[in-house]
Amino acid sequence: MQSLGFPPLNSLGTTKTATPRFQKEISRHQLSSLKPVSLKFKPCCSTQCYKNSSIQMSGSNDEEDLTKQMKEMNAAKKRWDALIREEKVKSLTPREAGYAIQLSYKTLLDVRPSFERNKAWVKGSTWIPIFDVDSKLDAGTLSKKVTNFLLGGWWSGIPTLSYDNQFISRVQQQFPKDTDLIVACQKGLRSLAACEQLYKAGYENIFWVQGGLEAAEEEDFDREGPQPFKFAGIGGVSEFLGWTDQQRAAAAKDGWGSRVIYSARLIGLFILADGLFIGVQQLTHYLQEIRSS
Repeated sequence: MQSLGFPPLNSLGTTKTATPRFQKEISRHQLSSLKPVSLKFKPCCSTQCYKNSSIQMSGSNDEEDLTKQMKEMNAAKKRWDALIREEKVKSLTPREAGYAIQLSYKTLLDVRPSFERNKAWVKGSTWIPIFDVDSKLDAGTLSKKVTNFLLGGWWSGIPTLSYDNQFISRVQQQFPKDTDLIVACQKGLRSLAACEQLYKAGYENIFWVQGGLEAAEEEDFDREGPQPFKFAGIGGVSEFLGWTDQQRAAAAKDGWGSRVIYSARLIGLFILADGLFIGVQQLTHYLQEIRSS
């Protein structure tokens, strides 16, 4: 908080602990082989290379491509670590970010995709996504969407995303380069990519919300939207059945009410699957009778 010109939170009587180590935070978001869509970073040769985005989406399942992606991700982690260590980008906890917004009216730049933003957002924040849902319908994009769905999208509810090449220009249209920007995403990874691009574009007063909005408590920000911040990044069948870590933690606090609802949904899903199976059997038997008659 000293970087914002405020006294430490501890001096105000708060009990929030110090910011966790940056490296531990990044390790939580490493790409895994189960994710068909991954961030792909290419090194820049100058500070103006944001015009030719260094971030692309890749849907390859090839082992060689995956190894290459992991190497690029590790290289990106080192760059981000250096940005934080050298204080070119300042790190804030969600509580500190909320404190700064309330007392100094600093700008919160929300870089999350639309499907997360529409569930919950910070009141007064500016939304400019660095990645958003890929709406193209060409053969290559459709192939990526099918692959993403089959390899986990149906469970997680995360759609195929694409990098917005106009991200920097859209930020520049709204904010001069001396603006204090507090950058946040859902879990803290995409916002780091955004911070790197903003720094290369000439922005110097950049603050990164560590852990993203998912790490925030409801009292940290003035929230708008139908769901808590922690639920904004979940979806798919896992959300429907209540099998995400966020929902389990909430159910443990709420008691049996949520557990009964999710258990009923699970039972209903089994009944539906059983009904479909019996229906297919009956239809197959009926078609066989028609052929034999």
